[in-house]
Amino acid sequence: MDGSLLLAIDQGTTSTRAILFDATLAPLRVASRALPQHFPSPGWVEHDAEDIWAATLATLREVAEGVDAARIAGIGITNQRETTLLWERATGRAVARAIVWQDRRTADHCARLVAEGASPLITARTGLLPDPYFSATKLAWLLDAIPGAREAAARGALCFGTVESFVLFRLTGGRVHATDASNAARTLLFDIHRGCWDEDLLRLFDLPAALLPEVRDNAAEFGMTDASVTGVALPIRGMAGDQQAAMMGQACFAPGMVKSTYGTGCFALMNTGPTAVASSHRMLTTIAWQLGGLRCYALEGAIFVAGAALQWLRDGLGIITHASEADALSRAADPAQRVILVPGFTGLGAPWWDAGARGAILGLTRGTGRGEIVRAALESVGYQTRDLIEAMAADWPGGAPQILRVDGGMVASDWTMQFLADLLGMPVDRPTVLETTAMGAAWLAGLQAGLMAAPGEGAAHWRLERRFLPMMARAEADERQGAWRGAVRRVLSEARPA
Repeated sequence: MDGSLLLAIDQGTTSTRAILFDATLAPLRVASRALPQHFPSPGWVEHDAEDIWAATLATLREVAEGVDAARIAGIGITNQRETTLLWERATGRAVARAIVWQDRRTADHCARLVAEGASPLITARTGLLPDPYFSATKLAWLLDAIPGAREAAARGALCFGTVESFVLFRLTGGRVHATDASNAARTLLFDIHRGCWDEDLLRLFDLPAALLPEVRDNAAEFGMTDASVTGVALPIRGMAGDQQAAMMGQACFAPGMVKSTYGTGCFALMNTGPTAVASSHRMLTTIAWQLGGLRCYALEGAIFVAGAALQWLRDGLGIITHASEADALSRAADPAQRVILVPGFTGLGAPWWDAGARGAILGLTRGTGRGEIVRAALESVGYQTRDLIEAMAADWPGGAPQILRVDGGMVASDWTMQFLADLLGMPVDRPTVLETTAMGAAWLAGLQAGLMAAPGEGAAHWRLERRFLPMMARAEADERQGAWRGAVRRVLSEARPA
């Protein structure tokens, strides 16, 4: 009855999870529900908002069942970032499906912004690039596509939010329309230096301010869950985008530390402390977290397809039945075959940022089998990560990181992690607890509740499970990376507008 438990909601691209942690951030209970994706047109990716809500409510109730509410000090929410929702303020009902971060339908809008010279303003204020990945053009598309939406938005009848904002609104029975600084920073509408919504950007995208949620610190009082909705009234005390939450879960609290998360996509973040480092290599500058009104920044590289490549091999091609087969198939593949998979299914992210790029498999021979193609999918993750790490090292005055901390579903593959260490030429550390995204959300809630130490003092929860040391000769690693970049250049030369 000591109020020392923490509950995290991790709403991701392919699943929704709720995890109950103790005061040492050890997971006690886990509940999970798969989240269907919809692909109504090439390059379009959507979620049904009611599917998100139903899974959130079901997993929350499952892990909280039988636990005295007095023992739960707070809820932390973490989410797939950039995914865009529009809902009725009076009812909480979404007026359309959510447009997922992977969706590329607004590529033409982004191309127009670039052609019109808007890129410098956008990057200076937000640290981001004009790309369909982010929320603003998705929101503008919804307002234009839904009859009467612009008029309803202007009079304050509609709410915009990314997933955490929608979930918070529903959990509180519609009483709280808010977000946190890390998620606001992913919209193309938030000035990451002043810490507020930007009037010039709202005009650029033709979006009314009445749509926007209030922006709060990552550790803050976000309201109480509505007992009539959730079955129990619990305080919501932390919120962060999934990649920033994973950064906290990986205890990357010191400038220069880097984590990389391998889920549907791959996202590498480097802590740059109180300095928002402007990238010269097409990395993103973003808010890592905001606590007590003070912002910590990060350099970020975003890869759109990591684990999604294995999903495609399983669901699209049918050459594996489960992702766990990939490790053994890769080990058994012919080492003489140098097949390269460029997974540009939804364009290419950093450092290329080409929304029109599409995927390709190069180097096929009559001897190529499913093992070689599966291995190429896993190798593509390593190649893309090295591109990101080298770009970050060129931007960061401290140079290359010494160690990469990894998490996400793909890091269970020893083969993939060893290949990653080989390509990078640096140690790759895998933690004991892989639920680092949920752990970061729980840490924020615990910080607000007074259970957790401040950043810089709060690294005790992180434990090393295995360190992968590089074994490949640097000349071979460089030759392989060069072949990868040659394949990417060929894909880019064939790119067509989405």
